[in-house]
Amino acid sequence: MKLKNISIIILLVILLAFKEDKLAYQIYDIKGKESNYSKMLNDAKNADVILFGELHNNPICHWLQLELTKDLYDSKKEKLILSAEMFEADDQIALTEYLQGKLSDKTLKDEVKLWPNYTTDYKPLLSFAKTNHLNFIAANIPRRYANMVYSKGLERLDSIDTEAKKWICPLPMKYDANLKCYDDICEAAEGHNSENLPKSQAIKDATMAYFILKNWSKGKTVIHYNGTYHSNFHQGIEWYLKQTNPDLKVFTIGSTEQAGIDTLAKVSVNMADYIICTPESMTKTSQ
Repeated sequence: MKLKNISIIILLVILLAFKEDKLAYQIYDIKGKESNYSKMLNDAKNADVILFGELHNNPICHWLQLELTKDLYDSKKEKLILSAEMFEADDQIALTEYLQGKLSDKTLKDEVKLWPNYTTDYKPLLSFAKTNHLNFIAANIPRRYANMVYSKGLERLDSIDTEAKKWICPLPMKYDANLKCYDDICEAAEGHNSENLPKSQAIKDATMAYFILKNWSKGKTVIHYNGTYHSNFHQGIEWYLKQTNPDLKVFTIGSTEQAGIDTLAKVSVNMADYIICTPESMTKTSQ
């Protein structure tokens, strides 16, 4: 057998073996073409704000969040700012005191409204910020006020204390019910408080955008961690960011799960600048 033919056979065997591997994830670009982590990282470095959309119970998302944050820090250093949906704005003082070493882990758990999967999924990010003396933004609206919008509407927020309004985006806020992200929520609600449910989502998006911009300045980069639905298809948080600063360079990462990850489903194409696709069978973290 000719050497050329042997080389072709060996290459085919290697490719076949690769195809048979059980990949933990595949990264796609906005057009649904296969991409990789290096390209995603390089594009992220050029952004003012990075919206990292996660699936809350997906370990691959959380691992890649930490890895991307570490790699961005290598080039950005103190110009990198961390931010998250998972911490509510009225907990900012306690969160900052923890980062400064003034609060213990136990006190943080007693004082801050931590998510059930904080220890496995978000503490590593907070610890990285603490070790490297980085700011970490508690960006989300306090849950009680989002619930107030859901039950009573946006107008209900007019009645809360002036001090409490510091933890919310400036009121009145813009709201476009025709945005797909809110229209889809309205349809899914099927009449169950369908008008207020998307508004309770919007007040979260608007508040996160507000605190991101409040802490961002030219030359810095904010990496914000949020549920992927808050930034899918360049809506939600990004829409509110652009309402205030149209020239802001926003870079989005979305996440999705599929039975197989060798091809991105059409429904997920254009979801984000880069899309992390993981198998539906991926082990979940606790919530």
